[in-house]
Amino acid sequence: MSDANFIEIVILAAVAAIFIFKLRSVLGKRTGHEKRPDFDPFKQNEDAAGPGDDKVIQLPERGRAARLDETELLQPEEAAAEAEAEEIDDSPLGAGLTQIRLADRDFDPKGFVAGARGAFEMIIGAFAAGDVKALRPLLANDVYDDFSGAIKDREARKESLETTLIGITAADLIEAEMQQKTAFVTVKFVSEQVNVTRDAEGRIVDGDPNHVAKVTDIWTFARNTRSRDPNWALVATRSPN
Repeated sequence: MSDANFIEIVILAAVAAIFIFKLRSVLGKRTGHEKRPDFDPFKQNEDAAGPGDDKVIQLPERGRAARLDETELLQPEEAAAEAEAEEIDDSPLGAGLTQIRLADRDFDPKGFVAGARGAFEMIIGAFAAGDVKALRPLLANDVYDDFSGAIKDREARKESLETTLIGITAADLIEAEMQQKTAFVTVKFVSEQVNVTRDAEGRIVDGDPNHVAKVTDIWTFARNTRSRDPNWALVATRSPN
């Protein structure tokens, strides 16, 4: 082999070595210890499949309905009604509330008391203002006649009534009963009020604007449980014995 041929082989070998080095620097090499990228589709599929079960879909538990007890099968409103009925005692008041609840499934003693408190405030305010239109839908006929009659007498004397309801300190259910299809519920209200009656010239003829009186009223409300009208009317008023 001549010196020229030897030099040519060395040059070609050097060029090949440079080419291989460049190729590896671009493509890199795998050693078996490479770190997987953060998003790994293989690992994601493994997690979804679960250990040992590649494409197994878990079916809903069979026969659960057969194992439900009666309380689980109740509708929510029925379960609530039974739970509330259990809380009512067997006193005359409790028995009356139970009778009303049987006739009217929407009847709620706590909700009734809240509504009665609101009605008390409205009726006291309307009576003092002489607003018979506001009183009309809240009162039964007999009670409306009494209230409107008292207002007419006051107006005939040219007097005005000023009532300030400081607050209702108590509103308690004391009686409840069903009479045929009509429910009757009696509430004892204890309130703090300032009542002053003035004549046409503004002079005080009754009451003291600086005196807060504790007033106890016993009011009975009624409602036809067969009626679509959900409102209760005031059917009787009395003072404690």
